[in-house]
Amino acid sequence: MNPEIEKVIIRPQGSLGILSYQEASLLCDVSSGGLNDVLRQCALAVLSTGARGDSGLHLLETHADFQIEVAIKGRGVQIILENPPNNAFVEGEMITGIKQHLYAVLRDLVYARNEILYSGQFNLEHSHGITNAIFHIARNARMLHPDTLPNVVVCWGGHSIPLDEYHYAKHLGYELGLRRLDICTGCGPGAMKGPMKGAVLGHGKQRYKKGRYLGLTEPGIIAAEAPNAIVNELCIFPDIEKRLEAFVRIGHGIIIFPGGPGTMEEILYLLAVLLHPENTGIPVPVILTGPEKCRDYFTNIIQFIETTLGKQATDKLTVMVNEPQNVASEMKQAMSAVRQDRRESSDAYYYNWRLNIELDMQRPFNPTHQNMASLNLHKDQPIHELASQLRKAFSGIVTGNVKAEGIREIEKHGPFELRGDAQIMHAMDALLQSFVEQNRMKIDTSTYNPCYKIIHT
Repeated sequence: MNPEIEKVIIRPQGSLGILSYQEASLLCDVSSGGLNDVLRQCALAVLSTGARGDSGLHLLETHADFQIEVAIKGRGVQIILENPPNNAFVEGEMITGIKQHLYAVLRDLVYARNEILYSGQFNLEHSHGITNAIFHIARNARMLHPDTLPNVVVCWGGHSIPLDEYHYAKHLGYELGLRRLDICTGCGPGAMKGPMKGAVLGHGKQRYKKGRYLGLTEPGIIAAEAPNAIVNELCIFPDIEKRLEAFVRIGHGIIIFPGGPGTMEEILYLLAVLLHPENTGIPVPVILTGPEKCRDYFTNIIQFIETTLGKQATDKLTVMVNEPQNVASEMKQAMSAVRQDRRESSDAYYYNWRLNIELDMQRPFNPTHQNMASLNLHKDQPIHELASQLRKAFSGIVTGNVKAEGIREIEKHGPFELRGDAQIMHAMDALLQSFVEQNRMKIDTSTYNPCYKIIHT
């Protein structure tokens, strides 16, 4: 067992070694405009990689004495950690992968704050300005590889899944790895870790030494889904909307494993994009898959989507249950279609500029009680707009379940209230109840209390 570590000092490498005094001060600033609170939260999550739990508030409370300071000394930058989680160290030395993830946290927080959000260089009230900002964040994280053919498969799915679903995700990742496909996930545990772990073995068998395991996260969710140790390219985006957009612009195909409200949020976001009239004809292969026992789960998902959005939406999704080899083969073949489309349209292989994503989907949604109650969950609107509104509803549920600020709001004001068409609300109620019964809401559901209340009108 590792001895308790009260204080440790590490020196960042590369560009982080030459942070300015202003940047270091910003990272230590505990005022409302400073970054120390979000740095402390993200750093604690990274240092807690592998710990069981998905409550950001619980993590902060458990390590209330953890502090992080960034200082400029004569030879460069020092990161001073006080009372860090013990599992981040072996024989008193911080694990290399965790150290790299910690560097990524500092890099992305500083860059997003100074170069994106407050620089005035990007018009964040315009759709293209936001898309351009996401491009710059990803490029700064060195995630955009211009000399690589389309081969990045985004894998979505739950962080709280049973062992057999994890093994299936790992098996499919192995099949993807054998086909030299790279993996991009939300970087956490469960269905985000499984494909990466399997791909490591598949890449190894093929002697594929350029294997990429991309992890995309954001400060609000990182504590609940801390980056797993396999991620070798980590990027922290400023909010969930920019993270979701990065998935669909960086990835070339999407595989969706079983999950809970977070996975449903991702599916609805994707459908809001694919159902937009201006995106017709842009190939984005999407496959929903899992082991045989998940057949009913996918039936419920498809039924919910058909009830709320119609057959036009379900036609965008392919369900392949218990077929890991066939799923991997389908995704490999789809890469050719994506490549051909990008060539014919002169779009970049490494970033899908052509997808039209409306400003309402790009602006950060703040799931307050008022905003959740005001969502337009009615059918008298274009289906891509309804999909976007439904996405926000599930985003709020994720916030109430696992994000520290959301948990505090639920404790203070009670559950969110969701209102809409009776048919939509009945379908949502049934789907969420199935998530509760299948233990897909949180890792520890023995004491789960819903953070939402469905009101049928």
